[in-house]
Amino acid sequence: MRLSGKTALITGGTSGIGLATAKRFIKEGARVAVIGRDESRFAGVQAELGAEALVLAADVRSAEAMQEATTRVQQAFGGLDILFANAGYVIPTPLQSIDARQYDDIMDVSVKGVVFTMQAALPVLREGASVVLTTSFIDQTGKHGLSLVAAAKAAVRSLARSWSYELLDRKIRVNAIAPGGIETPLLDKLGLSEAEVEAFKAQFVSTVPVARMGQAEEIAAAVLYLASDESRYVVGTELVVDGGCSQL
Repeated sequence: MRLSGKTALITGGTSGIGLATAKRFIKEGARVAVIGRDESRFAGVQAELGAEALVLAADVRSAEAMQEATTRVQQAFGGLDILFANAGYVIPTPLQSIDARQYDDIMDVSVKGVVFTMQAALPVLREGASVVLTTSFIDQTGKHGLSLVAAAKAAVRSLARSWSYELLDRKIRVNAIAPGGIETPLLDKLGLSEAEVEAFKAQFVSTVPVARMGQAEEIAAAVLYLASDESRYVVGTELVVDGGCSQL
């Protein structure tokens, strides 16, 4: 029960890494609120997480929506010990095909969304709270056709450092988690056929030193470390969990 008595808010928490982390946090004793946009999933997510969990609809791109969501969390929990800003948006963006909508979709969710999430949560975060931001291994290595995603995640990596300095007086730690290629529903949202998705995964796995995709539960375990008091001497860092892609 490494999070016994703690409260947590997770954006992008109704599927993939966010949902796996919510389950792990609850198993470790935390009260958890998750935020998502696809309300058709909410009943199933509520059943998976249990009656004590809070499942909220909000768009991280909207400062007003995030303020409303964190107000509800404060009313339910009294305050927050953990914030996991996990919501992001990934689509292929080869340089010559980038248009204004793609740029806005990626940057608004992955950068603006993190800023508005942090702004809304800041008054609710207790002294000594832990904040974890989701980046990606590609902010270190780059990846063909994913330049905008890499740029957005590099911006989030920078925010983790800057906010760590800004919040030292409140003893709030800000760190980042950088997943590699993870087997999540996000792969099904790339606009590819089933065969294309499988081909993409096979090609990606061929570049991974451990020769497989990662699992959402493996990222959740790493987030748990950053969220818990076990990492109380870890500030402003990025923990890479990518099967060795960025290191070997």
